[in-house]
This record gives sequence, C-alpha cells and structure tokens, in this order.
Amino acid sequence: MSEQQWTIESIRDALGNPGLAKRFLAEINRAPAHELLPVFAKWERVAKNLDAAFDEESVAAVERGEEPPGQWIDGDERLRRANERFHSHGAA
Repeated sequence: MSEQQWTIESIRDALGNPGLAKRFLAEINRAPAHELLPVFAKWERVAKNLDAAFDEESVAAVERGEEPPGQWIDGDERLRRANERFHSHGAA
C-alpha cells in the first residue's frame, strides 16, 4: 500500500489482527480532540510498518502495549507543532 491515503478504516484493515484493530479503535475513539492526530499518527506508523513487513514480534509488542522493536520514525512532535500553528492562527 505505497503512498496510500490512510483512513481509520484502512489502518484497521492493515493491522490484520482483530486484537490490534480493537485496541486501535478503542484508542482513537477515546482520544480527546487535541490527541487525535498523535494517536492517528502512531497507529498509521504501525499499520505502514506491518503493511511493509508483517512481523509477529512487532505485533506481539504492540498487543502488549509496548513500542514495536526496530527503528521507527516518530512524527508525533511534528504533528503537535503543526496543530499548535493551526490553532494559533485563529482556527477553531
């Protein structure tokens, strides 16, 4: 799924594991508005990595609530800064 537009549905589907999908949906549904982008970005990252190279060790780590092994690019801080810029310009 290269250069795909990720959605909640496509992330859920890419996770492949019903337990992971349930955890993702629970996190995204319970996230306060200001945390939606970081939660989405976290799970998008997991889905992309699972899509690129399905790895049982990574799935097990995420199911335990741990960060998957290996190198991961964390865009949370970049998204947080973009969100702050957006809100500082008077957007609701």
